[in-house]
Amino acid sequence: MSESAHFTFANEAEIEDIGGGLKRQMLGYNHELMAVKIWFSEGAIGYNHAHRHSQVTYVVEGEFHFNIDGVTKILKPGDSCYIPPHTDHGATCPTGGILIDTFSPAREDFLEDK
Repeated sequence: MSESAHFTFANEAEIEDIGGGLKRQMLGYNHELMAVKIWFSEGAIGYNHAHRHSQVTYVVEGEFHFNIDGVTKILKPGDSCYIPPHTDHGATCPTGGILIDTFSPAREDFLEDK
């Protein structure tokens, strides 16, 4: 796996439309760590899934209804959550919003077409 440049400029980094009202922008990564900015349009759903990575998510903007291992909480700007490896999780965003997701190790599947 490669690594990102040392500096990422928001107006220059690719924003990928991943469908379902979601967009993603890589902020920085190497094989151990990855940070990603995710935009949710109003009503968008990040469907429940699980992966081998540890994840911490920070809410930048909007309201998110996060489900982690069957427990749902409402997160607002400034809130965050930790998702252990192999834990079922997902989120809905009734307002539209922005998240910063961090993963360890990096999500190789996000880089497959890069």
